[in-house]
Order: sequence, then structure tokens, then C-alpha cells
Amino acid sequence: MIWNLKPQTRAYRFTGHKDAVMCVQFSPTSHLVASASRDKTVRLWTPNIKGASTTFTAHSATVRSVNFSTDGNFLVTAADDKSLKVWTVHQQRFLLSFQKHKNWVRSARFSPDGRLIVSCSDDRTVKIWDIVSRECINTFTNHGGFSNFVDFNPRGTCVASAGTDNTVQLWDVRINKLLQHYQVHSASVNCLSFHPSGNYLITASSDCTLKIMDLLEGRLFYTLHGHQGPVIAVTFSRQGDYFASGGNDSQVLVWKTNFDSIPYNEVLKRNIIRTNPDPPPHITDIHPRIPYRHTSRSQTIQINPRTDVADMQATNPQVVDVGTDFVSNPQSGLMKTNQGSLLTEQASSSVNHPLVPATSYGKDPANIDSANCSPRDHVGIPSELTRTLGQIVEQLDVLTQTVSILEQRLTLTEDKLQECLDSQKTSLQERPP
Repeated sequence: MIWNLKPQTRAYRFTGHKDAVMCVQFSPTSHLVASASRDKTVRLWTPNIKGASTTFTAHSATVRSVNFSTDGNFLVTAADDKSLKVWTVHQQRFLLSFQKHKNWVRSARFSPDGRLIVSCSDDRTVKIWDIVSRECINTFTNHGGFSNFVDFNPRGTCVASAGTDNTVQLWDVRINKLLQHYQVHSASVNCLSFHPSGNYLITASSDCTLKIMDLLEGRLFYTLHGHQGPVIAVTFSRQGDYFASGGNDSQVLVWKTNFDSIPYNEVLKRNIIRTNPDPPPHITDIHPRIPYRHTSRSQTIQINPRTDVADMQATNPQVVDVGTDFVSNPQSGLMKTNQGSLLTEQASSSVNHPLVPATSYGKDPANIDSANCSPRDHVGIPSELTRTLGQIVEQLDVLTQTVSILEQRLTLTEDKLQECLDSQKTSLQERPP
């Protein structure tokens, strides 16, 4: 199904697969949609009212994953027949296959530059493949169980894997070493997604929560509640302004990533406290240099949209079955929206909750009462302009003080380096001839 994020707009259901759909993805230009299914096929759809599709008879078993390359010219598919296959999108032809996994392949993703593919399998391995040489160039085997999902970070320097042993692991593909190990969930981790900045990683788990890790600080950042069952999928939007999560509770929740909604002075205060504790920070406090484990016992912000956002649902949602001549209103296609109260809630509580749930799908939008709208929607342009200028001034203040903090860190690093050099020089002088 394809949903429009605007309230009270119809959703479109594309029918054609003969069994469960396991994975779906838009192409980089959004002109195509690829889907993988248990019926052993992959389909390329044109996301319009005509719903035309092309079928790839891709594998001899369930196809679990499909992914476009960054340029949109290639597809990689992964299946229970233990193989990965690469296809050309425009010519719609099979290109090559990788066959070294010994069990079901659950996920396969292109690197941002399109030269590598990462895959994970029930054989408890994560493999890196070179498309040019058509060889497996590295294998990681550090999970206590198998990996459900794997992906490259936006720079293509690291891969992250989500494991059935409740852990998330980050590997550096340049030096082939484990960088970070997060054990913050209490059940299997089913999916993950990097923020486009590469600074944050969000994970979805069978413990009914989403968690966001701050990769620069190497710590758990937010814990998000909202699903009433295992969370199966999660992904950031391309600009990172939103992310969507889907669960076994038959709902898709759309969240707004208000990372910058905390007052800038508060952000600065937290950063100063973190980077300038008492006593002064040690050089190793600046950035983790070695692999270490992270647990959920560290301080994290708990967010529960059930207590913050009203739940409204329509009694007559419209779902268009593409390829048919009628509009159906199935109860299973219900959709709900939180936008009526969202405007008010964002004005009153976004300071305390940097992540505000925008919309949840699984039920269709209700008529939104204008009385529920925030007063800021009725404010004229001068007020909006004044607020924007105020935010710009605050951002400049943050940048100025951030530069000051970076200068302090640089000075600290230089002092530490000089100390190491002096120590080395002393030891060389004391060494007997």
C-alpha cells in the first residue's frame, strides 16, 4: 500500500503478488517501487493509479529483501534459496549472483557508491561483496545469533547489523573491526536505519520499542514507545525529517524527528556538561576509540506518544484498489491520524520531547476540528518571521560556542599529545646505551 501523508487523502493498494509481501522500497527518484514476496517473485511498480508492474521471477524460494542502488540503475534481491542476485532496472535483466551463504539470506543492501553489497544470513554471518570482482571480500561472525537486517551508513564506511541476540553491532569495513556494540533491547532487533547525517541510528525490536543511538557519543539517546506488539520495520525519510515504523499491531507510525526542537541554550548546556565535566575531561571522553559494550542502563529519554497525542480515527476511510473500478472501505485498511492534536502538542511539549509522533497509519484520517489547531496557525507572517530570525540568532550563538568547545578539545588533544611525546623522550633518555 502507498499512503499520502496529507490528511484525508486516499491510500492506494497494489495487488499482484500471490503471497505475503516481505519488503518494499521506492527507487531514488520515486518513479518506481520494488516489492519482494513469498511467491518467489520481485515486482517493479509504477506508483500511479494505473499500477502497471513488471515481474522478475527472481528466486526459487521466498524473496525477503529488495534494494535499489543509489543511482537507481540496479536492484539486489536476497532470498531463502541462500543467494543474492543483482538485476538491471531499465533493461530488467539478471546481472549476477552471489551464492556463498549457507542458509536463508534475510537482507542485502548496496553501499552508497554502489561498489559493494552487504548481506546477512541465518548462517550467522554478515558478508561484504565486491560487485566488480564478484567475490566475498569479508565476513563478520560476531553475533550470538543470526542477523535480521544489515545496512551501510551514509558514508559507506561502516555497516550495522541487527541481531536476534538483542544486539546491534557496527563494523568498520575499511579495517574490518567491530566499532560499537549496543545491547539496549530486551528482545530480537528486527530492523535498523541510519539518519542521513550518519550521526544517529534507529532500531526496531520485538520488545515493542524503537531506540535511537547517538553514534558520535556512543550511547543510547531515545527510547520510543507506541506500538502494541513487536516492531518489524523502521526507516528514516531521505531528508531525515521523519521516520516511519511498522509493527505486528497492524499499524504504521510516522514520527517527526524534532532533534532541533530542544531550546538551543539547553542543547548547549547539555553539550558543555558532557564535554566539560568536573574534573576536566580526559582525551578518551571526546570520542570512543576502541570497541566497547553499551547497555540500556544509561540515561535515556523515554517517549510514549500514547500519552501525548490524541488518537482519532475515521469510520469511513477510502482505499483505492489499483486496477479496479471501485473504492473500498475495508476495516483492515483503517488509518488514524494524530495531526489535530499534534499542532497543540508540538507547541506545548516539543521542548521536552525532541521526537514527536506525527501520524500513525493503520487507520484512516478523521475530520480535524479547527478548534484543536494551535494558535500559531493563525498568527500572521511578521510573527513567523520574528520567530525564524530568533532561531537563526540562537543557532549562530550555538555555532559560536560550539567552535569554542572544539578549540578547547583541540587544545586538550595537543596537550595530551605533547605529554605523550615528553614521556617518550624521557623514557628514551633513561634507556641505557
